[in-house]
Amino acid sequence: MTLSVTPAPVRARSRGRLGVHAFLFVVSLAFLAPLLLAVYASLRPYEETAKYGYFSLPRHLSFDYYRQAFVDSGMGKYFVNSLVIAVPGVLITLFLASFVAFAVARLRIRGGTVLLMVFTAGNLLPQQVIVTPLYVLFNKIPLPYWMSDSLTVYDSYWAVIAVQIAFQLGFCVFVLAHFMRTLPVEILEAAIVDGAGVWARYRRVTLPLCRPALAALGTLQFTWMYNDFLWGLVFLSDGDKLPVTSALNNLRGQFFTDYNLLAAGSVLVALPTILVFLALQRHFIAGLTLGASKG
Repeated sequence: MTLSVTPAPVRARSRGRLGVHAFLFVVSLAFLAPLLLAVYASLRPYEETAKYGYFSLPRHLSFDYYRQAFVDSGMGKYFVNSLVIAVPGVLITLFLASFVAFAVARLRIRGGTVLLMVFTAGNLLPQQVIVTPLYVLFNKIPLPYWMSDSLTVYDSYWAVIAVQIAFQLGFCVFVLAHFMRTLPVEILEAAIVDGAGVWARYRRVTLPLCRPALAALGTLQFTWMYNDFLWGLVFLSDGDKLPVTSALNNLRGQFFTDYNLLAAGSVLVALPTILVFLALQRHFIAGLTLGASKG
């Protein structure tokens, strides 16, 4: 009868793998804990949590707070407002960023590295520094009546979209440019031999290869633009145009705030970003791990 002995390197790798999984589980739980606590609180009456505490066992669970939060805050129109800002902002940002990244990474234009550094440095500028200059500027830029009720950029969705694009463009250019540099040069050289111009190399060759990176960036950009609160509050004076993050203020009372109701509203606000991530999860993970096996 023979006994099989597991080699020491295999046992060490198994212990290391278990340690990594345990660490990732703890980190994931730490990130999910606030969301799970908000969901748990939103299903319980405020009187129950006030008496027994938020970490007590539930006596009664219901979805009443979700219906109340959606109705009392008028969340439907605010959802539309956020989508009007986030969807065009993400599409325009990715379109412009892919243009600049292609020029920097593949056309070898003069000063391309400096241009990439300038776009990257734009992310280091604190947003609060330019709030006042942009407020004054947007009040002086005219727009036709069919684009803005105020006849200026201020108090229009264009103001928020423009600022979102400006601040997110640098990060997207940085990521896409470095990703495009990892693509095989032979593919573009073959396209040139076949007579493909710059536009064909960009649209028919480069963009399809960048689909995972674009999906990963699109998920991140949608999350950041959708969850933004500062720019909508600064550049939109009409309350009916504010993004959905501002709808949570409608759930706060003057003298009393039901935090379970506020938790239900927060979960409803977070749902679109969760759905976008689940829809693009495969492409998002692929985009994050593309460089893992490269030299």
